[in-house]
Amino acid sequence: MGPDKPASTIRRAKRLRRQLTLPETLLWRILRAAPGGHRFRKQHPAGPYILDFFCARANLAIEVDGIAHDMGDNPAHDERRDIWLRANRIDTIRIPACAVLDSAETVAQSIVDIVEDRLSSFGKAPPSSLRDATSPSQVDGEDRKDRL
Repeated sequence: MGPDKPASTIRRAKRLRRQLTLPETLLWRILRAAPGGHRFRKQHPAGPYILDFFCARANLAIEVDGIAHDMGDNPAHDERRDIWLRANRIDTIRIPACAVLDSAETVAQSIVDIVEDRLSSFGKAPPSSLRDATSPSQVDGEDRKDRL
């Protein structure tokens, strides 16, 4: 169970889902297809914050940062946000918007690689869509004897 999500944050997330930036739109076109069998959410509310993209299975937030993130109070806000997310066991990767504009496919593959590294370090099995349906996963603690 994750942190509480204020109703105002949920409303803002719903609005933002309809107003993606160009880099977010390009990346979402790839991530929505669940590359590598990994599911992503867009504009996902987490406590008082809204994550550009989120992979729940890997506890990973993906932020696409445009130039505005370097201006004014934004760097301090981003740091407070990352600290809050870490305290709630969510790590954040930040991707420059220009990298997505250069090659959304390359960025998406990098994200998938990070997700897979994290899942491996967590000891989680591959997504169920990539496992043989008839063979149990040792990683998930299933044992053939227990099922008979």
